[in-house]
Amino acid sequence: MRLGLIVSIRKDPEAAIRKVHDFGIPTCQRGVSSFGPEIVNGLRAALEKYRIEATALVAGGPGPETYDFYKGPLTIGMVPRSMRAARIARIKQTSDFAKKCGIDAVQTHCGFIPENPSDPLYEESVKAIREVAAYCKANGQSFRCETGQETPITLVRAIQDVGLDNVGVNLDAANLILYGKANPVDAVEVLGPYIQGIHAKDGLYPTNPRELGQEMAIGKGRVNFPEFIRRLKAIGYKGPLTIEREIDGAKQAEDIRMAKAYLEKLIQST
Repeated sequence: MRLGLIVSIRKDPEAAIRKVHDFGIPTCQRGVSSFGPEIVNGLRAALEKYRIEATALVAGGPGPETYDFYKGPLTIGMVPRSMRAARIARIKQTSDFAKKCGIDAVQTHCGFIPENPSDPLYEESVKAIREVAAYCKANGQSFRCETGQETPITLVRAIQDVGLDNVGVNLDAANLILYGKANPVDAVEVLGPYIQGIHAKDGLYPTNPRELGQEMAIGKGRVNFPEFIRRLKAIGYKGPLTIEREIDGAKQAEDIRMAKAYLEKLIQST
């Protein structure tokens, strides 16, 4: 396994990719907010200059996305009817952008996929995922559903009901804890055949029924990373562990360096 870092590219692809390089990390996942040709050209040039592999492009928006238990089901991903058409269009736009950049995977939060397969929103969600996954497949890409808002078995059900061979999972170790949905170590067993990417992130289970649990620096939360990596190795996962730390400033950089050292040691010794 190699390490990765998730970064956001707004107007300066050079600076974003240089950040990955300066941490000594060989791969990245990226989110973009601008899709113009100057960003495509700048990103391709920066990836080549710093010899960084982009393993996925992350799609988000448009519109508000509130990460909690009340507004979240109404605003996240393709599940909310009011947001669905715009989110589908954005994922397709992201797929086209990724193709121009030579990136072969697109991922997103699909939303709070209903646990009940008889819920009309469940079939609507499956249909939406099928539409964007088929678009990505035509562009030569896999489409990855990032874990968090649904239980692992619900996500497996949805992927199987979509019925396309390019649909996989980006397993965010912390999100399953932050949403109170599962233990990420056990989730490896459930999601194993579909895991195409990993977000190395840590956190605490929620105690306030309105709010997600708290994200923490890697090694400070409830993710059992030694066992998590052992389970990934046991199923034959050889992709990157992409570090994500959702804070800004000097503390973010400090936590990324700490996570890099911690994960490198575990990869070698586990």
